[in-house]
Amino acid sequence: MKNNLISNNILSNIRGMNNESRQERFKRLASKRTNAVIEKIRVLGNCANRSPYEYSEDDIDKIFGTITRELQETKAKFKPKRTKQFTL
Repeated sequence: MKNNLISNNILSNIRGMNNESRQERFKRLASKRTNAVIEKIRVLGNCANRSPYEYSEDDIDKIFGTITRELQETKAKFKPKRTKQFTL
């Protein structure tokens, strides 16, 4: 009986997710994914400790240049695309 109750609760939760609005789904997923990115950035910051690591300014520029480009490309995906009309 207890296992059946747990199974019903799980199914109910799964069905409930199907009823969430597109905005609710966006907020839920975007929050979760943003927090994961922030945590990874904090972990990357641990590499700044020069005691166990050796790196150059060029290494740092490559890392943050790549991160900056990826952020810009991802941010652009959220903006409406401008299509130019063809004219002669």
